[in-house]
Amino acid sequence: MAAVAPIDYELLDRARARQNRLTKPPGSLGRLEELGVRLAAIQRSERPRLGPGAVVVAAADHGVTAEGVSAYPAEVTPQMVLNFLAGGAAINQIARTAGAEVYVLDVGVNGPEFPAHERHISARVRAGTGNIARDPAMSPAEAMAALHAGENAARRAISEGATLLAAGDMGIGNTTAAAALTAALLGLPASEVTGRGTGVDDAAYARKVAVVERALERATVELGDLTKADPLEVAAQLGGLEIVAAAGVFLAGATAGLPVVTDGFPVTAGALLAVRLEPNLKDHLFAGHRSVEPGHARQLEALGLEPLLDLNLRLGEGTGAVLAFPILRAAAEVLAGMATFDEAGVSEG
Repeated sequence: MAAVAPIDYELLDRARARQNRLTKPPGSLGRLEELGVRLAAIQRSERPRLGPGAVVVAAADHGVTAEGVSAYPAEVTPQMVLNFLAGGAAINQIARTAGAEVYVLDVGVNGPEFPAHERHISARVRAGTGNIARDPAMSPAEAMAALHAGENAARRAISEGATLLAAGDMGIGNTTAAAALTAALLGLPASEVTGRGTGVDDAAYARKVAVVERALERATVELGDLTKADPLEVAAQLGGLEIVAAAGVFLAGATAGLPVVTDGFPVTAGALLAVRLEPNLKDHLFAGHRSVEPGHARQLEALGLEPLLDLNLRLGEGTGAVLAFPILRAAAEVLAGMATFDEAGVSEG
């Protein structure tokens, strides 16, 4: 597993001092100013710069769909992977406008192998998870393999020019797995973190909450107190292959010194897992947006993250994360490119 170095706090203070000397009233650019300071500390430069971005959309299936927890059938997962590769999904359009490449990581799709494509990464650990209401999602060894798959996908994106990295997700049933993993890691009841996902009706929602409760009870029998158990073992019991892969994306990105951006509920479950595995990751992490899923707010609160956008999104795919890329680029450019009062010869207030 990648090791993330702590950010340079001395440089953080120097960058903040420079930010306060730029030709504007201090604080007049609001949160953009602190974003720039954090980017400076991550890049270890008082003048941070962000170029091309990338999103790794991790895809996998979930055995828990057998419990009727989703409004869409499981076959949508491989169909959407083909849509990503053809450039027809929402993330493709948003990434195009935000200066980002889309990489599609098959870490656990249940179906035939996909045709070769320059942005397709085949690293299928198994053909979907077990039904978490009845069985572990995967073995600990498979969880480690999914983590490494995410790390390797991130390293490829970085080697091909990415300076800003996000994870996205595709997997019918994955908000159920995300709810179970979030409840386990944060010690919360299922009802507080389980939402309607793809838009299930009241009966299906009640069934979904009950499924998450059963999954938590089963995992507790296996591991004891889930808040104190090994995080990767908890993920093996309750998570999704794409959720664990997202954790790997974040770990590898932060290890390489990049800012990494969370998306919605399943991906932020991966961020929670990654921070439990490597606490230094937290300083590299930005929240792209706040999802309408109720558990997402609890995840962001636990991570100490304030979302950059709040657009009532609930699609996934990395859409909210990539939408935030231009904001982060602007924050870097403000700190790097603006003149100080002394440099510009402007009188201070």
